[in-house]
Amino acid sequence: MRNELGVSMAEYACLLDAKHRSLGFGALAHQRQKIYRWESGRASPEPSAQMAIAELHGVPAALVKTVKWPDWLAAALSRTNRTPSFGDQTVTVEVLTDLAGGGPVDRRKFLIMSSAALGVSIAGWQDAVAAMTSPVSTGCRQITPHMMDHLEVRLDHLRHLDDALGSAQLRGLAMAEFAFIVGLVQEARFDERTGRRLYSAAAEAARCCAWVHFDDGYHAQAERYFDASLRASATAGDPLVGAYALSFRAIQHYTAGDPRDAVALVEAARAQTKRKATPRFRAMLAARAARSYSKAGDRRACARALDDARDLLDVGPHDDDPSYLYWVDRGEVEMIAGSSALELGDHREALRGFDAAIDANYAGDEQYPRTHAIYLARAADAHLALGDFDQAVTVAEHAVRCLGGVDSARSTATMDDLRGKLTEHRHVRVVGEFLELTA
Repeated sequence: MRNELGVSMAEYACLLDAKHRSLGFGALAHQRQKIYRWESGRASPEPSAQMAIAELHGVPAALVKTVKWPDWLAAALSRTNRTPSFGDQTVTVEVLTDLAGGGPVDRRKFLIMSSAALGVSIAGWQDAVAAMTSPVSTGCRQITPHMMDHLEVRLDHLRHLDDALGSAQLRGLAMAEFAFIVGLVQEARFDERTGRRLYSAAAEAARCCAWVHFDDGYHAQAERYFDASLRASATAGDPLVGAYALSFRAIQHYTAGDPRDAVALVEAARAQTKRKATPRFRAMLAARAARSYSKAGDRRACARALDDARDLLDVGPHDDDPSYLYWVDRGEVEMIAGSSALELGDHREALRGFDAAIDANYAGDEQYPRTHAIYLARAADAHLALGDFDQAVTVAEHAVRCLGGVDSARSTATMDDLRGKLTEHRHVRVVGEFLELTA
C-alpha cells in the first residue's frame, strides 16, 4: 500500500505523522525504522497509528475496529488493489521481478485474497488468455530452444524432488529456480515460440513456489506466487499452464479458505481449456473439481466430476500431454474419490476408493510419500469412524513410515489431526500403543 503511494519509508512516516495529528492523536514519531518494523512483521502499530494508516489509504474506520491487525490491512488491500491488466507484459515482468527479489516476508500465514478479489483475478486471466498476445523480446541475451529444453528438464526435476522430500526442504531451491528464470526473462531476446516457452517456464516455476509455500503453511506468499503464475501464463498465451496453477490454487482455497472459491477456480480452468486440453489434462481438472465440490458439500456435482475424470482417463494418453501431468493416473483419481467420500461422510465408500487406488497400482510409497501419507491418514480416519481400531492403527503406522523422509507442514497437520481423533480411544490397547510410540 505504501508502494502504491510511491513514497519511501521515511516519506511514508512523515505522511502518517501528519494524518495522525489531523485526527487529534498528536505527534507520531516519524522514523523510517518504525515503518520497517511494521512491514517486516516485527512490530504492530498502536491503535491510533492504525487509524491514521486507514485514513491515509481511505480504509473505513469500521474495518479497523472490527478486524485485527494485520488482517484488516490485507483485507483492505484486496478490496482496493487495482489489479493491473494480466495482458500487460510490463506488469508481468514487474510482478515476477518483485517476487524474485524477495518482496515482503510472509510471517503471518493467512490468506490475503477475498472472494471478490479472486474473481477479479480469474476474470483478468481469462480475458488475457483469450486475447492471445505474443511476448515481446526486450533484452539482449539470446534465449534458444536448446536452452529452454534444459530449463524445462530442471523444472521437471524440481517437481519430482518435491514429491519425495516435501516442501520445507524445497522452498529455497524452488525460489532460486524461479529467480534464475526471471533473470532470463528480464534480459531475454527470443523468437515468438521460444518467448512463449520462456514465460510458460516462468509460470510453472511460480506455481512450484506457490505450491511449496502453501504446503509449508505460508498462504499469503503462496497467493502472490499463484498470481504471478497466472500473469506469466497469460503473457505466454498458454492457458494450460495457467489452468494447472488454478487447479493447485483450488487446493489452497478448499484447505484454508472458502471451498466455493476452490470451485470457481477449477471451473474457470475447465472452461478455459475444454477445447485445448488433452483428455488426461481434463481428467485432472475434473478430479480437482470433484474434490472441491466435496469440500463445498455438493454430493451430486462431486459424483458427476468423478465420472468425468474416470471416463477421460479411459481415453488413454496423448502425445500432447504436458510433462507435468506425470502423476495423473487412475490410482490418483481413486485416491481423490476416497478423500471426497470421506469429506461427505460416506466412510465405506471412502475405503472403497482408497482400495481401488491400490488395485490400480498407485505408486505412493516410492514416488509420492508425502501425498500417500495424507491419503493413508484419511483411510485410517475412515476405519476409525467405522470402529475398526486395528486396521486404523495399521494404516496409520504405514502413513508414519511414508513421512520418514518428508518435511511438509500439511502432512504433519493431517497426522496431528488423526492422532487427535485416536486420542479419544486411547483406552483401546492397540491405539494407546500407537500413540505412545509416535508421541
